[in-house]
Amino acid sequence: MSSRRISDLNLREILHRLRAKESDRRIARELEISRNTVKKYREWAEAQGFLTSSDLPDVKTVEARRDAVSPFKACGPESTVEPYRSFVEEKRADGVELVALHALLRERGFDGSYSALRRFVAQIEKQEPEKFVRVETPPGEEAQVDFGYVGMIYDELSKRERKAWVFVMTLSFSRHQYAEIVFDQRVETWIRLHITAFESFGGVVNRVVIDNLKSGIVKAVVHDPEPQRSYRDFAEHYGFLISPCRPRTPQHKGKVESGVHYVKRNALAGRKFTHLAAANAHRVKWVDEIAGRRCHGTTCESPFARFDREKTALLGLPRERYEIATWTTAKVRSDCHVSLD
Repeated sequence: MSSRRISDLNLREILHRLRAKESDRRIARELEISRNTVKKYREWAEAQGFLTSSDLPDVKTVEARRDAVSPFKACGPESTVEPYRSFVEEKRADGVELVALHALLRERGFDGSYSALRRFVAQIEKQEPEKFVRVETPPGEEAQVDFGYVGMIYDELSKRERKAWVFVMTLSFSRHQYAEIVFDQRVETWIRLHITAFESFGGVVNRVVIDNLKSGIVKAVVHDPEPQRSYRDFAEHYGFLISPCRPRTPQHKGKVESGVHYVKRNALAGRKFTHLAAANAHRVKWVDEIAGRRCHGTTCESPFARFDREKTALLGLPRERYEIATWTTAKVRSDCHVSLD
């Protein structure tokens, strides 16, 4: 099994995807773990009955059962090349080949094998392919989301101009989109925008592809366990899977990248709005009269026409709206009081 420890939240995500009948290959690719690791967890989850039970037990119960199984206890040793990482990266940047690099390392006291060096370099020099094939998805399968900065807009509450962002969710099959302009990218706002988007579509997709770097909230969702917990709870409530795209790979979510640029260049460019409500009112009219009715350059159909075929494939909305919860870590003061907000 992979030597990397699977965190509690990632373990829950693996189980969620296994219960959704995703393939080992896809889980391994999107969570960046080995297929052998996924296979081990699938066998373990089946033995525990987690894949057939009506609901998953809480995180502590799942963790306790996982830690009780010996194959999951041990963590493999660090690479023998790790102490020389900076030297290796420097020499590889200068074009030094592996055989010569191994000799240089041995001069500096490295006693590891050439194979260890080759594996280490392969790990740190993972490269994305230079050519890409556009991937089309079936109706209801996927939506892509992103934020884009749109400039300064007057805020009636604070009586001043503030930075504003446009949130865009694009359905990958139809290219129909939901857009809304906001003043912040907090977790609560991020989740509320998802709820509003799903309700505007009248249903939920199977998976949502999110960015890793561009917006502060999405970066937090991917790397910070507290916002991540809120978003994953929300995803479980609505029944969709989260698919973070890899850093610095905008082609992984090209549909929404194009959608954000289209909103900025077409709906908002050259316009000055007196306040946020006016900007969003214009945005709603623009989606209904222009964006949804245009002939899309890739599909050669209007997003509305394709959405008519897609909406029947969407998952149903939950009976109850998700109650937005905020998870945070608070410090206890010397007088035993806890401060929040």
